Amino acid sequence: MKPVLAYMRLAFAVTAVGLALAGWLGWQTTGSFYGTASFLFTATVLAALEIALSFDNAIVNANKLKDMSPVWQRRFLTWGILIAVFGMRILFPLLVVVFAAKIGPISAVTMAAADPERYGHIMEEAHVSIAAFGGTFLMMVALTYFIDDRKDVDWFATLECRLRQCASIRGIEIAIVLAIIIAFSSFLPRHEAATFLFAGAAGLLTFLGVEILGHVLDSSRDARRMVRQGGLGAFLYLEMLDASFSFDGVIGAFALTRNLFLIAIGLGIGAMYVRSVTIMLVEMGTLSKFRYLEHGAFYSILLLALIMYAQSFMHIPEVVTGLVGVVLILLSLRSSLVHNRLHQRS
Repeated sequence: MKPVLAYMRLAFAVTAVGLALAGWLGWQTTGSFYGTASFLFTATVLAALEIALSFDNAIVNANKLKDMSPVWQRRFLTWGILIAVFGMRILFPLLVVVFAAKIGPISAVTMAAADPERYGHIMEEAHVSIAAFGGTFLMMVALTYFIDDRKDVDWFATLECRLRQCASIRGIEIAIVLAIIIAFSSFLPRHEAATFLFAGAAGLLTFLGVEILGHVLDSSRDARRMVRQGGLGAFLYLEMLDASFSFDGVIGAFALTRNLFLIAIGLGIGAMYVRSVTIMLVEMGTLSKFRYLEHGAFYSILLLALIMYAQSFMHIPEVVTGLVGVVLILLSLRSSLVHNRLHQRS
């Protein structure tokens, strides 16, 4: 079995290249050693922020990847990481500014380089829409996991048994999410509430669309085609899931710096560590060894969705958001170790 550090080699290499780019960018931007050191420090903090916010994403990705064919596993871990780094960390913020400011992509890039303050302000103004869309998608992911009559392992048995019993009620997840969206929108001013409701509905439709597409692709009668297309459905689902996790990190990054290119470097470094952890979890079979680890990840997703909703009308430090996920995963890991110890004794 490969040692843990062996899984991190590519992440370490990307870290070295990324920090070198951050240092060069700092020198070109400020022309001083202090400015360069500041860029290096910010890139490091951004990478740590991304890892903390997305560790639960790695667990969920691993859970989905273990059932995919090796071909689609490799595609997700190569094409998928490119989409994650360049698509969500660079193109997504640019597209937000393109639509919000009604300017062309070239102008958005120019604004990011020449007027980062205005660029960051536009991103912050779009925060309500982003929080509602991403929060809704993540909440549907979490509720779909817990409200499932095929689920046979419970961490918090009382709560999870009741949720599993609700699986017989058709559309209960959608009803719960819509009720929560309406409740949170009541805390917003009227014009922002309308934006929140619209973006939340769009997030819900996007989740359902990805689910429908996955079922259509998986329903092929041809076995080979089913494996190939089913992999495509899972690939699309994982990409949308990664995008939803990235919303919070991308927006939170603007609290540290307005420089789009520095944000892309820092979050890109973090994304590579998430990829390495995902590979390690799949190849080492960690999820099967620690029975509650997956539960901790989905509870983290549920709380992250609620935090994203709350961030539409109040500030919640990104450190808090990251710690919530880390603490829940550590608690689930501890419960798993206790279970394994008791099981071995019996």
